[in-house]
Amino acid sequence: MTVALLPVAPAQSETTRIQRVVSPGGIEAWLVHDTTLPLVAMEVAFIGGASQDPADKPGVANLAASLLDEGAGELDAQAFQDRMAEKAIELRFDASRDQVSGSLRTLSDNAGEAFELMRLAVTEPRFDDEAVERIRQGQLAALRRRLNDPSTLASLGWSARAFPNHPYGRPVMGTLESVPTISRADLKGFVAHDLARDNLKIAVVGDITAEALAPALDAMFGALPAKAELTPVPDVTPQGLGTVVVKELDVPQTSMVFGGIGLKRNDPDFIPAFVLNHMLGGSAFSSRLFREVREKRGLAYSVYSHLAPLDHAALILGGTATKNERAGETIDIIKGEWLKLLEEGPTEEELADAKSYLIGSFALRFDSSTKVAAQLLQIQIDNLGIDYIDVRNQLVGAVTLDDIKRVAARFRNDPAWLFSVVGRPAGVSAGDGG
Repeated sequence: MTVALLPVAPAQSETTRIQRVVSPGGIEAWLVHDTTLPLVAMEVAFIGGASQDPADKPGVANLAASLLDEGAGELDAQAFQDRMAEKAIELRFDASRDQVSGSLRTLSDNAGEAFELMRLAVTEPRFDDEAVERIRQGQLAALRRRLNDPSTLASLGWSARAFPNHPYGRPVMGTLESVPTISRADLKGFVAHDLARDNLKIAVVGDITAEALAPALDAMFGALPAKAELTPVPDVTPQGLGTVVVKELDVPQTSMVFGGIGLKRNDPDFIPAFVLNHMLGGSAFSSRLFREVREKRGLAYSVYSHLAPLDHAALILGGTATKNERAGETIDIIKGEWLKLLEEGPTEEELADAKSYLIGSFALRFDSSTKVAAQLLQIQIDNLGIDYIDVRNQLVGAVTLDDIKRVAARFRNDPAWLFSVVGRPAGVSAGDGG
């Protein structure tokens, strides 16, 4: 099956069609065949991620993903990296709350070698002691640096307060206490349970045909287990709404993360909510938060909000940083603008401007093969359908003021936000209404 795609290259390119490619073994990928450059980009995701970490060992998924390209099969870490360097192959993996993801970039002439390295990484990772300890120490160093990063601490504090006793409340990178306890058995167990064919999504863009990709999918991923053995993760609603969590840190600025209940990606009102959020804080220059917080009062250099539909929680999140002495004022303005937008709604002009921007900027998500592959992967993860790129702008353009009012009424059912604040904030105390 093929479907039209926004043009992302000159007209003579073949990047105008998305093909659903199914291997002889039943592994599916979405392909955009593009002969503009002799390159192939691949994005993969295994659904599961850090939500599968043991409760007492956060960081397993993150450490395991970081080690997949640090030796596999008969190649130790140095030999694996040398093979990539010799052929100018880029291969990396990382973990998020809901996924382990991988990115592959290669010249089309070296695609066979690149696919073999991908196969080794996901099916035969070594987890040699030297590599494990080297990457572990690097991650511990990163965790120590985070102890003095106010924006990171604000984000971690928000998640911990919003999701107590839930996987989403635990840090993806783990902690200084948990990471040293992760064993080779933990890493091998995670890969064995999480990396499988049934929770795998694949997107490929570049100079490779469907006929060549189909058998390559089996070669890369065919040896994976048929089914992942995932621990069920319950759906959850953020807790602590209407409160402020304060962590004291001796820095000149207060960083804050704020948010509350959003909408799931498959909610019929998601697109109207997406437009509503753009007017609130989704635009760097025209949003209400930018105008009221930065332009009118000079409280912050940047302020933003976005919808964050996780697999098991629907959120709206935002963040900013301001002078310590103006933290309380900033929180009040942010809360006030959110409630004002929900109660009064936008003007016709404001809605028209938001839709025009969102429609016009959509093509920027497809101006490179890397971006195209990432978008195709996310569309699969969100289960939006292979024709989503064709219909997305139509969906945005169809949003009316009545749609915005309907969504605003839903948000008014639970309008309060949780604020996580790090610094020496004046006019703010823990527990204040958020």
